[in-house]
Amino acid sequence: METALRALAGETRSRSEAVRYALLRTYKEMLLEQAAADAERLRNDPDDQAEMLAIQRFMGVAE
Repeated sequence: METALRALAGETRSRSEAVRYALLRTYKEMLLEQAAADAERLRNDPDDQAEMLAIQRFMGVAE
Protein backbone atom coordinates (compact mmCIF):
# COMPACT_ATOMS: atom_id res chain seq x y z
CA MET A 1 0.00 0.00 0.00
CA GLU A 2 2.80 2.39 0.85
CA THR A 3 4.42 1.88 -2.56
CA ALA A 4 1.11 2.49 -4.33
CA LEU A 5 0.44 5.60 -2.26
CA ARG A 6 3.89 7.01 -3.01
CA ALA A 7 3.40 6.30 -6.73
CA LEU A 8 -0.01 7.99 -6.78
CA ALA A 9 1.23 10.98 -4.81
CA GLY A 10 4.32 11.41 -6.96
CA GLU A 11 6.06 14.75 -6.70
CA THR A 12 2.99 16.98 -6.86
CA ARG A 13 0.18 15.40 -4.79
CA SER A 14 -0.15 15.07 -1.05
CA ARG A 15 -0.99 11.68 0.44
CA SER A 16 -4.58 12.80 1.03
CA GLU A 17 -4.90 14.01 -2.57
CA ALA A 18 -3.59 10.66 -3.74
CA VAL A 19 -6.17 8.81 -1.63
CA ARG A 20 -8.99 11.07 -2.89
CA TYR A 21 -7.82 10.50 -6.47
CA ALA A 22 -7.78 6.73 -5.99
CA LEU A 23 -11.23 6.69 -4.38
CA LEU A 24 -12.79 8.82 -7.10
CA ARG A 25 -11.11 6.80 -9.85
CA THR A 26 -12.39 3.55 -8.34
CA TYR A 27 -15.88 4.99 -7.94
CA LYS A 28 -15.89 6.13 -11.59
CA GLU A 29 -14.82 2.65 -12.71
CA MET A 30 -17.66 1.12 -10.67
CA LEU A 31 -20.18 3.48 -12.30
CA LEU A 32 -18.88 2.63 -15.77
CA GLU A 33 -19.10 -1.11 -15.02
CA GLN A 34 -22.69 -0.68 -13.80
CA ALA A 35 -23.59 1.32 -16.92
CA ALA A 36 -22.14 -1.42 -19.12
CA ALA A 37 -24.11 -4.07 -17.22
CA ASP A 38 -27.29 -2.00 -17.55
CA ALA A 39 -26.70 -1.51 -21.27
CA GLU A 40 -26.22 -5.26 -21.73
CA ARG A 41 -29.41 -5.98 -19.80
CA LEU A 42 -31.35 -3.47 -21.91
CA ARG A 43 -29.95 -4.94 -25.12
CA ASN A 44 -31.18 -8.41 -24.19
CA ASP A 45 -34.64 -7.60 -22.81
CA PRO A 46 -37.33 -6.57 -25.33
CA ASP A 47 -39.51 -5.05 -22.58
CA ASP A 48 -36.64 -2.85 -21.43
CA GLN A 49 -35.89 -1.88 -25.04
CA ALA A 50 -39.49 -0.73 -25.48
CA GLU A 51 -39.32 1.25 -22.24
CA MET A 52 -36.05 2.88 -23.28
CA LEU A 53 -37.51 3.84 -26.67
CA ALA A 54 -40.55 5.36 -24.94
CA ILE A 55 -38.27 7.41 -22.68
CA GLN A 56 -36.19 8.53 -25.67
CA ARG A 57 -39.34 9.59 -27.52
CA PHE A 58 -40.58 11.47 -24.44
CA MET A 59 -37.24 13.28 -24.24
CA GLY A 60 -37.34 14.08 -27.96
CA VAL A 61 -34.23 12.04 -28.70
CA ALA A 62 -35.95 9.38 -30.84
CA GLU A 63 -38.80 9.64 -33.30
